[in-house]
Amino acid sequence: MARFVRQLSHDLRNHLNAAELQSAYLAEMGEDAELKAEVTRLRTMLSEMGGSLQRLTDALAPIKLTLMPYAAADFVEDLRQQLGRQLPEESRAIEWSVEAADGSLNIDPQILLQAFLELFANAFRHERGSGSIRAQAATKEAAFTFTLEEPKTAFASEMGSWGRQPFAKLKHGHYGLGLPRVRSIIEAHGGQMQARYDSPSSSLVTTIVLPIATGDS
Repeated sequence: MARFVRQLSHDLRNHLNAAELQSAYLAEMGEDAELKAEVTRLRTMLSEMGGSLQRLTDALAPIKLTLMPYAAADFVEDLRQQLGRQLPEESRAIEWSVEAADGSLNIDPQILLQAFLELFANAFRHERGSGSIRAQAATKEAAFTFTLEEPKTAFASEMGSWGRQPFAKLKHGHYGLGLPRVRSIIEAHGGQMQARYDSPSSSLVTTIVLPIATGDS
């Protein structure tokens, strides 16, 4: 299925690129200002469609890591800064608790950051209840542990399949690929991702555990 979607996306992007080139040619031929404006809007639409297909392809692509030692504390700070830039309004609702995030991780920081950012975006996007989202990071027993608690008063997913089944929830522009991709990235780093629903607090609690790098890593 993944190979089929990647090939279909590639073929459609080729058609979109050809249409974009043709629209550029039309823009050069036309002299009317209104016509040029309409062609410009058409090119923008084609570009957005191509970008959506590229993101779909990326979500299904095999994970290839370039690992390097990276301080756990620096990773947490990078995550906070990226959230402030990408989700400036939503990030204000995050309560942080960082407990001595010491040690070094052996990670691909760019890809791992994408996974954590998707996890936060998903928390803000789906079934969010009232209240703050709580993020906790700590280093304990040779492992880096990150916990995300999101208020969800109407959580209806089965925990056994949560974050494991692609295409489980479909809506315009979203195809249920984010969380399976996050899980795959975490596991590619030798880590684990688990989730549970805490009924008393009406919160979805997601825990990510990554190994601390040793001198041999």
